[in-house]
Amino acid sequence: MPAKTSYNQIAFAISILQLLAEKPRKREELSILLNSILEKQGKSGDTIQKLTRTIRKLRDCGIEIKSAPHHPYELLESNFPVILSTEQRQALAVAAYFLADMGFSKEASQIKRIGNITLEDIPGFIKVDFSPPVDYSEDKLEHIVRELQDRFLQQHRYTIRYQSRSGGGRIWDVDRSELRLHNGTLYLFAFIPDWNSYRFNYWRNIDQNQMFRLDRIANVGAASDTHWISSDFPTLKVRYRMSGQLWNYQPRRKDEVIICKNSEEKYCDIEATIDYWFWFRQRILKYGKNARILSPDKFAEEIEQEYREIYKGL
Repeated sequence: MPAKTSYNQIAFAISILQLLAEKPRKREELSILLNSILEKQGKSGDTIQKLTRTIRKLRDCGIEIKSAPHHPYELLESNFPVILSTEQRQALAVAAYFLADMGFSKEASQIKRIGNITLEDIPGFIKVDFSPPVDYSEDKLEHIVRELQDRFLQQHRYTIRYQSRSGGGRIWDVDRSELRLHNGTLYLFAFIPDWNSYRFNYWRNIDQNQMFRLDRIANVGAASDTHWISSDFPTLKVRYRMSGQLWNYQPRRKDEVIICKNSEEKYCDIEATIDYWFWFRQRILKYGKNARILSPDKFAEEIEQEYREIYKGL
């Protein structure tokens, strides 16, 4: 009988941790959710009293649970033992290694603590070659990220104050937006409703999609009453031909589709749906003579001009 009672107490404590791990919860909400657990165990009585007593015991075990009058319980940190296999430990070690090299040192540290990861757990054959401009775990950047995430949830237009490379600042009106990690650098990717494009004579075009380095955002303004124009970014379809050593190219991105492949003449035509020309341009230039843009013509001409300027520079 004592063994059964002990098991019930442990199960009740684990249930509290599971519920708080999902999100902060008020005492009354926790009490209602835990009532059913007690009923299944054949227990009855004051659930709130059992809840308060168990949380006190969890804190005695070193598990940090924040609480205050009229505020929910919040799980700040748990040192509940995590049992991992060798393969699972190595997977977490690789994840921590990648995050640390991409500038997310605090997140990497959390993973290491969760799995009790050491340097010996990181496979020696894996190397990361990222050069992030900053540590994205810095307090200032964490504050900016939290504010941006709040604006994403509200889906209302807002402003940012952005510092340029030259040091000057500018206020931008920002609509649909999200965070994107590109080549080891974190950006705010956003639709700018009042941006005028020299390429397009119609509104909602890919030139209105702009990127802002996160570490140069000085301030995030409050959400306005204007709802986001669209839930999607404007896109453009670009066709290009891969030949030479890349004629048998297999798409690795969800925005690429093979529309024609000729094994005799050794080429394949691909259609990509892009939302940012600069990143796509970087990708095409990387392929050199093995890639040629077929359409739209204006973009093919831009790449051709780029190669001419490179040749002149040589």
